[in-house]
Amino acid sequence: MRAHFFWFREERTREGDAAVKSEFMIAITQLAAEKNLPREVILEAMEAALVSAYKKDSDLQGNIAVYIDRETGDHRVYREERVVAQVEDPETEISLQDAKKTKPDATIDDVIRTEVHPSHAGRIAAQTAKQVVLQRLREAEREMVFEEFSNREGDVISGIIQRIDAKHIVVDLGKTEAILPPGEQVRTEHYRPGQRLRLYLLEVHRSLKGPQLILSRTHKNLLRRLFELEVPEIYRGTVEIKSIAREAGYRSKVAVSARQEGVDPVGSCVGLRGIRIQNIVNELNGERIDVVQWDADSSRFVANALSPAQVLTVHISEEDNTASVIVPDRQLSLAIGREGQNARLAAKLTGWRIDIKPESAMHEVLAAAPAATRPTAAPSAPAPPPTAPEREAQPWMEVIDEEQAAAEAPAAEVQAEATAEAPAQPEAEAAGPEPLIRFAEDVLAGSGESKKRKKVKKAERKPEEPEAKAKKAKRTRRPIREEEDEFEDVDV
Repeated sequence: MRAHFFWFREERTREGDAAVKSEFMIAITQLAAEKNLPREVILEAMEAALVSAYKKDSDLQGNIAVYIDRETGDHRVYREERVVAQVEDPETEISLQDAKKTKPDATIDDVIRTEVHPSHAGRIAAQTAKQVVLQRLREAEREMVFEEFSNREGDVISGIIQRIDAKHIVVDLGKTEAILPPGEQVRTEHYRPGQRLRLYLLEVHRSLKGPQLILSRTHKNLLRRLFELEVPEIYRGTVEIKSIAREAGYRSKVAVSARQEGVDPVGSCVGLRGIRIQNIVNELNGERIDVVQWDADSSRFVANALSPAQVLTVHISEEDNTASVIVPDRQLSLAIGREGQNARLAAKLTGWRIDIKPESAMHEVLAAAPAATRPTAAPSAPAPPPTAPEREAQPWMEVIDEEQAAAEAPAAEVQAEATAEAPAQPEAEAAGPEPLIRFAEDVLAGSGESKKRKKVKKAERKPEEPEAKAKKAKRTRRPIREEEDEFEDVDV
């Protein structure tokens, strides 16, 4: 009876150990699913945690290794010693003679494993093991995130804006967080928390806090990836994007060409009624996109790049890498664009320096070219200077002549007396230049005496005007009768 009892207790203990082991493996599998990590990574973290726990709470020294059975969950502890010719560290090294006692075919640099049975770990060791497991799992998650996103570098990813810290924007990508720096933000866009965006994964690198992801909304390859997502011909390779010029938030130009004969590259990108290009414009918040056809001929490519402006002629100069473009006068502002945007994007798209001139300037150059080549005539005598045309007599000129004569009369008398007293001079010196009268204002402004004489004449003509003004009777006001006086004697 007693023997049967002990047998039953041993069986129950074995079943309990098996149940504990199975629960341990179930927990490992569940943790691997939650962390999205392989089960092998979890088991390696548990092995490292058990090594730290046994070293913390037992007298085991040297190299300790723990191995967990992948099926049953049972673990074993081993001491590892390296075989050397001369032992310097007894805790980690063993001589060749002692190693051959355990392993007859042992050689130098072999590792001899000896199983040990340490005592059960206590509370402190368990806490240490927990910290080690969490740290190893955190490192494994970071490494896995880095490997996943490093392979997607240069691709378009979707994220939700989590928060805005000063000028940096933190974007939640699901498994990790990424940063949208100020230099990669579009000036015309307004960001808010909770907004979903498509962003270009610019860079992935390691840091002390784990993998750091840098996103961009201004990179021109964002436009390329969006075209690949929206246009199947580009994704399959039937249509190829040759070059892209972009000013983020304002305008972009895309040059495309067809690899397969009979395919319209521009029409494929635009789509039926512009549905494909409209989806890309909506994703970029209304940024204008010009799709032009690429051409191997540089002159044609430059003309297409200046679309929607019409181009008459294009002259390519490979020496200074310049393209001279002639456009109609009414198309000049359209070819240049607002603040030179159209011409600037066309130059980035083609790689040529573009010089835009109107058609009228070309005609002027062509008209001036024969005149320059024409032979010059012999120099002739200089022509006499043109004389001023005689002006018709005006009524105001008579008034000016009278005033000037009156002003010159006393001066002439003084000059006659002076000439009588002074010796005679040559007529050439006495005769002065005759004054030229151009405007009446010049004469009136120059002769102050004429104004005074005019006032004196007026005073002589009307001497009694002040007295007449003084003798004028003052107007007296008639008394105003009140309306009540008219109705005093009226009986009602």
